[in-house]
Amino acid sequence: MPPKAKYTRKEIIDAALELVANRGIEALTARDLGAYLETSTRPIFTAFRSMEELDGEVRKAAMERFDEYAERAKEYTPIFKQVGLQMILFAAEQPKLFQLLFMNENAEAKSFEDVFETLGETASLCVVVIKREYGLDQEHAMMLFKHCWIYTFGVGVMIATKACSFTPEDISDMLSREFVAMLTLIKMGRADDCMTVPEKK
Repeated sequence: MPPKAKYTRKEIIDAALELVANRGIEALTARDLGAYLETSTRPIFTAFRSMEELDGEVRKAAMERFDEYAERAKEYTPIFKQVGLQMILFAAEQPKLFQLLFMNENAEAKSFEDVFETLGETASLCVVVIKREYGLDQEHAMMLFKHCWIYTFGVGVMIATKACSFTPEDISDMLSREFVAMLTLIKMGRADDCMTVPEKK
């Protein structure tokens, strides 16, 4: 008969998530997690086949925590801006988890469209809302989302790595300016200007 686990899978995942949230993914070792749980490594390997399996579950749990932030945006208008604000709030309040989810090398991503597929239901909802509220077709709605998301991502990276800090008012103003600037270019038929690199003279 296999030994009875001292901790359930969920308890171990929850503890591992908090460990990573506090100290980063580098801290997710069997020894460090055992110490965090005040036990040996045995309960970990009773519940999981390997640390790689646990790592995958921690990443899923981290994404679920991010989704809780993104879900809040659905309560506000405009939803698109609120998604950006919630993403930056997540970077500020959960910097290690932001780094885990959004700042790791992705060897499989070849384009923004590949990245978009990993962003989940909220990203698709943003594109739908942009099309409806600003009268854009799918191509231009995706273009607007892409540029604003990349800008928001950059702000989030600066905050998560403590490279720079901004007040909530600054962040709100910055996101509004980026959105309005990009929307104006699209409405003027000059969206391609954002994609063109000036030739060197």
